[in-house]
Amino acid sequence: MEYTNKQYLLDKRPSGMPTDDCWKLNEEKITSIKKNEILIEVKYLSIDPYMRGRMNDSKSYAAPAKIGEPMTGETAGVVVESNSNLFSVGDKVCAHKGWQTYIKAKDTDAALLKVPETNIGLSSFLGTLGMPGRTAYFGLNRVGKPKAGETLVVSAASGAVGTVVGQLAKIYGCKVVGIAGGPEKCAYVNDVLGFDECVDYKAGNLQQDLTDACPNGIDIYFENVGGDVTRAIAPLLNKGSRVPICGFISKYNEGDMLTVETPFHVLGALEVKPKHRFFVVTEWANEWEAATKEILDLVKQDKMRYKETITKGFENSPQALRDVLTGKNFGTVSYTHLTLPTKA
Repeated sequence: MEYTNKQYLLDKRPSGMPTDDCWKLNEEKITSIKKNEILIEVKYLSIDPYMRGRMNDSKSYAAPAKIGEPMTGETAGVVVESNSNLFSVGDKVCAHKGWQTYIKAKDTDAALLKVPETNIGLSSFLGTLGMPGRTAYFGLNRVGKPKAGETLVVSAASGAVGTVVGQLAKIYGCKVVGIAGGPEKCAYVNDVLGFDECVDYKAGNLQQDLTDACPNGIDIYFENVGGDVTRAIAPLLNKGSRVPICGFISKYNEGDMLTVETPFHVLGALEVKPKHRFFVVTEWANEWEAATKEILDLVKQDKMRYKETITKGFENSPQALRDVLTGKNFGTVSYTHLTLPTKA
């Protein structure tokens, strides 16, 4: 056996928006696997906002990506070689193993997750049925703790996490208001996803539009953006409100994340402070399988809808990340659909 594995290695730390020279394209030969190992041919690479933070060498909730190693990221693919009793050739697998076209791993590696047998497309298990969907599920249920009749606002409402948050909240009986950029995204959030309202933050009337959309205030704000959006939300938060903080993409390209204004500064300055905390989906890793099954059931019942942005070609992964960070992508998540080398 011989396979050519292409990798994007982190080559330097970015200043501002990552440029192509932040990565180095590397090739390695894979000629064998050991006992209890498998080889995965990657079909899709998920491109997510958190990746920008991992490129910084600064204190955060997770260790930074290392120079000279594959850029962090989650992939979905198919097992092409197996010396394992746990995985067979043809099994579909998600793996948090970075930007590369083949993955050699031990069959007990915690970063591997077998995809259930279903007619749902494999790419969906990197978006609505993958890490973004689980992030939405646990952030909403364990931190947001929604109750029927409450008003929930979610920023980046047409994005990977926001689409799931809003649809789940509607199922739970909440009034749901999304925030998105531009009339096309807002129309999708309202007409396809079924949110009650969608505020276009690019329209220039964010504070007033939010006030009009939330006449009874806000009980839950699911934070994805930070900056101007958080400042507009803050005065509308009700007593006893909850704010799950998933991220704040508007600040990810700042040079020093320790010196920028974050949602913690804005919310912490309020006289009546909401319950708010940053969370990561790995807090509930032992419940991932059950959560994925619950969301999958909703997809099968057409109660959970999503749209994907797919960029073709592994070589276009850096541009795909820039598109995510600038809001150019549309739908639940941006993927790189890999153009793979064939077996030698």
